[in-house]
Amino acid sequence: MTTTRTFMCADLFRFNNVNLDVLTETYGQTFYLGYLGRWPQYNNVCEAPSGDIMGYILGKAEGPKENWHGHVTAVTVAPEYRRLRLAKTMMDHLEDVSEHAYDGYFVDLFVRMSNALAIGMYKKFGYTVYRTVVGYYSDPIKPEDAYDMRKALARDVKKRSVIPMTRPVMPEELYDDVY
Repeated sequence: MTTTRTFMCADLFRFNNVNLDVLTETYGQTFYLGYLGRWPQYNNVCEAPSGDIMGYILGKAEGPKENWHGHVTAVTVAPEYRRLRLAKTMMDHLEDVSEHAYDGYFVDLFVRMSNALAIGMYKKFGYTVYRTVVGYYSDPIKPEDAYDMRKALARDVKKRSVIPMTRPVMPEELYDDVY
């Protein structure tokens, strides 16, 4: 039986099996600690009966006025625990927190354009491509573009937050309309 619970500081010493996936963005401990301290209700882990971390989600709330939203910073599941709907469980939780605890207009996330499996999964969850971000993943060897995908929440009655942009944007333009 899988347990879904709040991501705790001690989990940082136990989640290497999840972060070994090449498509998982990894961060320094201070980054994770900042999220856990500031937005604890957004951040969860799925834990196996054995105590293994099966997957985790990191998120936050950000933006002013009609751009107030939940953001998925990372959602990942260890390869041996995939196809169990853990990502859906964690995404549903983040969406629920964004809608009911933070009264957001939408939830957004960034995904590599080459990650067709993740894009398909997010589309099944109700996300649409809002815009393309040129060079978002700034790997010096192979920079890669990203999709900014969004899902409108109940507060966005007219679904304005998910009307696709007609042109790609650069990473430095991302927050022009948010901050």
